[in-house]
Amino acid sequence: MKMDAVILAGGKLRPDDPLYPISPNGARCLIELQGKPMVQWVIDALNASEMVENLYLIGLPDDTRVESSKPLNFLPDQNDLFKNIHSSVLHVTRKNPSHSKVIIASGDLPAVTAEMIDWLVKQVADQPDYMLYYNVITRETMEEQFPRANRSFVHLKDVSVCGGDLNVVDRAIFDIEKPIWHKLAEARKSPLKLASLLGFDSLIMVALRLVTLDQAVHKICKRLSVTGKALICPFAEMAMDGDKPHQIALLRDYLKGK
Repeated sequence: MKMDAVILAGGKLRPDDPLYPISPNGARCLIELQGKPMVQWVIDALNASEMVENLYLIGLPDDTRVESSKPLNFLPDQNDLFKNIHSSVLHVTRKNPSHSKVIIASGDLPAVTAEMIDWLVKQVADQPDYMLYYNVITRETMEEQFPRANRSFVHLKDVSVCGGDLNVVDRAIFDIEKPIWHKLAEARKSPLKLASLLGFDSLIMVALRLVTLDQAVHKICKRLSVTGKALICPFAEMAMDGDKPHQIALLRDYLKGK
């Protein structure tokens, strides 16, 4: 199985954001780590993966100085995370109808590698019938690799996890417009906000650790009328985005010599 990939690089930092002074034109994904911007690290990993054919970069002007050995297409920023995902997936699958599934990668995920991307595509190939494949990383995996990352975790009955920033969606997920998608996109960094959007009963059950990961996924998918799969990812790097100063510092150290 081969896929096309969308790199989300939209959004501008506010002047009062601590990362603004080192973000070219307010674009966090253009912060340089070990001599190249974070988004270039992501592009390089996708280029190195044999599972990826075409790349689509959304949210940066087409004169942005990035390099790609594979076809790289620039898409306009819709100034909204959900709209960026929605418009890019529809665009990509229209351009290449044989690929109904699209990799969605954050542009500030510089520690990702081709090995991790290949692992993700293989998971999808082995279980091809879902609309959404969402990576989760256990607390143990995350804290072993990045003990000072200070990620937020959802504590379930069987496991504590945080969300990854490299996932896969199927075009079919957008066949019917669902207003809740916008709210979910806005709340993606807050586990409690996500749970509350999915119903008061879900919030209580998560708070009391009464549901397992699989049970939580089932409840969420039923509420959203989609089919989805949570993939327990063995790579902490999939959740190590650079959106805070201490995370940038951790990533600088991690990427030395790579």
